[in-house]
Amino acid sequence: MRKITPIKKTAADKWIIDPISRFMNNSTSSSIVLFSSAFIAIIIANTAWGESFHHFWETKLSIGFAGNEISKSLHHWINDGLMAVFFFVVGLELKREIIAGELQNPKQALLPIMAAIGGMVFPALIYFFFNPKGDTSSGWGIPMATDIAFALGVVYLLGNKVPLSLKVFLTALAIVDDLGAVLIIAFFYTSDINFVSLATGAGFMLVLIAGNLIGIRHRLFYGIVGIGGVWLAFLLSGVHATIAAVLMAMTIPATVKVSENEYLSGVKKLLDAFKKENPNNKPTVTENQLHILENIRSFSKKALTPLQLLEHSLHPFVAFVVIPIFALSNAGFVFSNDITTAIQHPVFIGTFVGLLLGKVIGVYGFTSILLRFKFVSLPSGMNKKHLLGAGFLAAIGFTMSLFIAGLAFTSNKMVESAKMGAIFSSLIASIIGYVILQNAYKKDGKTK
Repeated sequence: MRKITPIKKTAADKWIIDPISRFMNNSTSSSIVLFSSAFIAIIIANTAWGESFHHFWETKLSIGFAGNEISKSLHHWINDGLMAVFFFVVGLELKREIIAGELQNPKQALLPIMAAIGGMVFPALIYFFFNPKGDTSSGWGIPMATDIAFALGVVYLLGNKVPLSLKVFLTALAIVDDLGAVLIIAFFYTSDINFVSLATGAGFMLVLIAGNLIGIRHRLFYGIVGIGGVWLAFLLSGVHATIAAVLMAMTIPATVKVSENEYLSGVKKLLDAFKKENPNNKPTVTENQLHILENIRSFSKKALTPLQLLEHSLHPFVAFVVIPIFALSNAGFVFSNDITTAIQHPVFIGTFVGLLLGKVIGVYGFTSILLRFKFVSLPSGMNKKHLLGAGFLAAIGFTMSLFIAGLAFTSNKMVESAKMGAIFSSLIASIIGYVILQNAYKKDGKTK
């Protein structure tokens, strides 16, 4: 029998690669990086470098050649370009949940769907109550969305003190919430539409759909047609380019080419063939071994869906590159000398109260009424205290709130008021939600 040699780890593995991998795979790491980026942006914005920091994000960046160029600010490229990757992953998650997740079963999906709807409607109504007319009224979409990275970060800090069903419920709620935010951006925060560009984008969408139907699975095809066709056309059409990213995600194949049984049988044959090969006792493998390993890799790819491969590969990039850069470029606001006046601004009040109170009323209050009349039921392991805690965690509206604030207002003062409202309410909501869920757990490991 061939002796199995343990994998040798280099100094780089021990001191660089493994620690980074552990950090990136930690459930709370992405929320820590996001919070740190936002905190740094706020600190810099309130120092002597604040004005230079602001002007840096307004630096013009042009893409194109031969006189055909698109020139936009760095801030615009981040919000319309880099954030498209974030929305693409949101679309992938949504499709996966609909096909094989919590949104697949209508009965199981009803609770998070209704909670998400309540959690969108009530914050908007509360915002409208404080901003019934004028320029400030356009910010009603700001307090409607939940930041899943922050919310789940708080949940994972509690470890096994919260039931798995709560994590699943909050994830499904946030995904439906994100879909609602995408639709709101598409229908209410879109500028004048260029129908020629929009029709061009629709044409490229049909190419992607056709590619899916005839069995094209290579990511390069969807990348070239999606970015060079759909995203670029939407960018020029006036419809927000991030909508293109969600639509592109819906065209990514979500089926395997090799079934589980076929995979097990095929890989077993390839491994047996690999065992029969005589090793060359050198650092490199033999030519035959190389071919067998390539076949195993190719076979393994066929046993995975392109959708899951893309989601898995893009998630670290989104969590540790896209969102932190977005936070750095969007979260910074200047504390007014008169903080009392700043927190009395109707945009601040609408955003702050809309998130902190509206989300709790929508998620907990609205869902409690549905539970009372037995329209829905709580998942196994969850109780009303967990639902209340989830309501507060749903009030963490950082990323999407800042994003919509930039679309809703042209006034820097209004944008900064919205940022303050979103950040302050998110901090308070995360603390209250954590305390409630911590209190829902008894020392003996049972929930109250």
